[in-house]
Amino acid sequence: MAVLRHVVGETLRAVRLRQRRTLREVSAAARVSLGYLSEIERGHKEPSSELLAAICEALDIPLSEVFLLVSDTLRRQETMAERAMVLGARRGSPVLTPAPRGAEGPQVRSLPHVAA
Repeated sequence: MAVLRHVVGETLRAVRLRQRRTLREVSAAARVSLGYLSEIERGHKEPSSELLAAICEALDIPLSEVFLLVSDTLRRQETMAERAMVLGARRGSPVLTPAPRGAEGPQVRSLPHVAA
């Protein structure tokens, strides 16, 4: 399952990089420390709604647009996970699942066999 702070951070970083802006530029414009903004982008910290709004303003992107991008990413990840579960159950084979943050490589687990 996706962690919201990871998807928010990845989305903010993608927007910033598309704009070819540095962390330093955005952190100054949003009035947040460079280190804290970096932690947010890496999914280590979850920004408050006020801070998220300030970052969006610094990036000149509506907060609603960020929420749409995050929602679309979460929907894709959930759909892919559901498909992997269904395919694995149909085949009766082990399913590769994403490794938890900090773990080495994908985790393998068997699903109960379901008649097709």
